[in-house]
Amino acid sequence: MVLRPTPPDDATGSPEPGLPSRILRLGGGAGSRWGLHEGDSFTRAYANSLCHRLPLLYMVVAFLSVLMALRFYGTAHHLLALFGPVVLGSFAVWRAFYWRPQAVARRTLATLRRDLRAMSWIGAFSGFAFALWAMLLYAIGDVAQQSFIHYVIAIALFSSILGLGHSPLTALRIAIAITIPTSGQILFSGHPNTLMVLLVQVVITSILLLVTNGHHRDFVRLELSRQQLSLREREAARLAQENLQQATIDSLTGALNRRAILARIEQELAEPRHLTRKAWLALIDLDGFKHVNDTYGHAAGDTVLATVARRLDAFDHVRCFGRLGGDEFAAIFDADLEEDRVRDLAAELSDSLREPILHAGAILRLSGSVGVHRMDGPSASDCLERADAALYKAKEQSDGTVTVFSPDDEAELQARAAITRLFNDSDLADRLRLLYQPIVDGQTGAISGYEAFVRWSPDGERWLAPGQFMALAEATGRTGELTSMVMARALRECRAWDYGRTLSINLAPRDVMRAGAAEALARLADEAGAPPGAIILEVTERALLADAKRAEAQLQTFRAKGFRIALDDFGAGWSSLSQVHRLPLDMIKIDQELSRALATDPGARALVGTIISLAWQLGIDCTIEGVEDEAQAATARALGIRLVQGYHFGRPETVDVALAAMQSAAQAASIKPAAAKGAGRKVSAIRRA
Repeated sequence: MVLRPTPPDDATGSPEPGLPSRILRLGGGAGSRWGLHEGDSFTRAYANSLCHRLPLLYMVVAFLSVLMALRFYGTAHHLLALFGPVVLGSFAVWRAFYWRPQAVARRTLATLRRDLRAMSWIGAFSGFAFALWAMLLYAIGDVAQQSFIHYVIAIALFSSILGLGHSPLTALRIAIAITIPTSGQILFSGHPNTLMVLLVQVVITSILLLVTNGHHRDFVRLELSRQQLSLREREAARLAQENLQQATIDSLTGALNRRAILARIEQELAEPRHLTRKAWLALIDLDGFKHVNDTYGHAAGDTVLATVARRLDAFDHVRCFGRLGGDEFAAIFDADLEEDRVRDLAAELSDSLREPILHAGAILRLSGSVGVHRMDGPSASDCLERADAALYKAKEQSDGTVTVFSPDDEAELQARAAITRLFNDSDLADRLRLLYQPIVDGQTGAISGYEAFVRWSPDGERWLAPGQFMALAEATGRTGELTSMVMARALRECRAWDYGRTLSINLAPRDVMRAGAAEALARLADEAGAPPGAIILEVTERALLADAKRAEAQLQTFRAKGFRIALDDFGAGWSSLSQVHRLPLDMIKIDQELSRALATDPGARALVGTIISLAWQLGIDCTIEGVEDEAQAATARALGIRLVQGYHFGRPETVDVALAAMQSAAQAASIKPAAAKGAGRKVSAIRRA
């Protein structure tokens, strides 16, 4: 650190106003930031130091004035004797009262600066008036009285200098105002101790002024160091507050962030169970938020999130709330609320989220589904899991629904957790089996190919369909392993291409998006000696939702490896007719929900007819799934659907049944030409006869 003196304050014309001429400040770094606020602080510190000294000094002057009046009472004229205690003493008492600490603390900075500027001149004037009065008395006094005046002047002078150690300019002016008139008077008085008195007065005064100047420098250094430390402490506190904000507050919404709301949940759980009921945890998910983001941009999404936070903040009985991430919020409701009141409160909250939100002239509309759980779990993650289960159930029902986690939900959750553990720990090779369902030509009844269906058993007795365990595969990260195992086994045991048939295999959404999936499946086909053109990879619409462009690129990669691509469950969800033409498809498989309504619902027939027309125009095949009776089959044939699949034509069977059916079909195909040839010979013989 470099210490350098500060130049005088030119604005005041005085080197000792709010900031004295001798003030020192730290150079560079933090010291270079010394500004108006720090100057104000120093002015107050300077005035605070003086207000504890000046009243005492003025009381010394008043006391000495009284002593001198008493000493010369009867010697000097009574008006001259009383001038000191009446005029000078009264003035000193008034100045002492004016500089009392309580009064100084209440004054403005402007007043303090004015007082500090006037202080040195008032002090000098007071000292000169006191010295002049003393010298008038000195002229009429005897030797003893003159010696007493020497003593009083020395006491007044030395007390003023030492008492004003933090104000050397004022001390200097007082010293000059007292020393010059008294020295002249004493020098020509003929007093026997004149020379010694003058030497003491001049030498000691000079030394004390040097001491005073040193005290002032030390005071300035200490005060600036203190204020520098205070500045650093304030800066550290500000940074700590900013860090706390960043660590606990979501910058976009002003709500608690994920870390903070989880900590608050843990805090609620830490409350002793016997002292209070546990609070309620609500998870809120915004329905339609993705549509707002995609349609109006991320700025609109930010507006929505900030508005949702403000609406949450306006609700009573909400202890705190935070943003978990994306468009999901968590709120903690008061513990003393009963379940019915919590349900009503959550419904009111959901209704408030339906209110329109204005953004850049657009009206944004969305809703919020709410899942609620009383926090009686051992940890925050357990409570979040149960609230999330309630939220998932609410979203399954409809947008803006409220669901409270119930004992039945707890039993279901435990069962799902148990089966998840079983799936995660199981050897898939021992717990999987494949079934094959025929895909039939609706006009001829011939088998066109087979679709492989996988079943998984948690205990070796129950066999679950993919709809019951694929979520477990995704949750445990085993979808890739499952798909590879299913494809390898299907290619090994059901060689449909040997009979001129196709084999369809379903891909999970994650398989479609996984980098390297096409290469891995092509390698399995090559190892099995299967032509990729005989293998149809079926993908669902859900696989295309997250990233349509990436999904399209991935499907192109599968096509480049020679596989055929079918869009499964078409008409059940997202896909629009205008989007299908961009995908590299070989087949559309119409969803079984449309199949069930085909014979009875004109709207379903119209939609299926449109899909068939689209497939014909795109030059791709069309298959309808879930045909369960002849009425549905006849309607499908009438609409021109070539390939059909469903229980009406065959249930999923073991590989032995599938292979036997293909072998029978192959044998029938080889016999039919021979039978036709024999019948022809018989007809010729009859004609010759």
